[in-house]
Amino acid sequence: MIRIPTLAASLAAVLALGAATAAQAACTYPPAPSSIPDGRTASYEDMVEANKAVKQFILDVDAYLKCVDDENPAPAAGTKLSDEQKKAVDAAERLRVQKHNAAVADEESVRDRFNEQLKAYKEAHPKK
Repeated sequence: MIRIPTLAASLAAVLALGAATAAQAACTYPPAPSSIPDGRTASYEDMVEANKAVKQFILDVDAYLKCVDDENPAPAAGTKLSDEQKKAVDAAERLRVQKHNAAVADEESVRDRFNEQLKAYKEAHPKK
């Protein structure tokens, strides 16, 4: 005998997984700044523009991460899932973690490259 509450909960979980799959297309990974100037030869204006681009990239990645985190919400507490549904939820979570970790690594890489060039700029242009 099929119990309606269990069937309804399972149906809700399947619909949530389907909606999450469709939502994945909504999270667009932001492009990294096209270039970071060489701090030894860059002008002050070049460094200011690069700083703005890096800050915007970090804001965009943070928005992307929020989207990724929101695209696969956990099933409601007490929801009974089939083994197949559990596997789908686990796979979606693994994908979310991979996307999150890759985006954070990219964000750190861009920030670190800019900071290296900023240091080089400061060494090449000491304050008088």
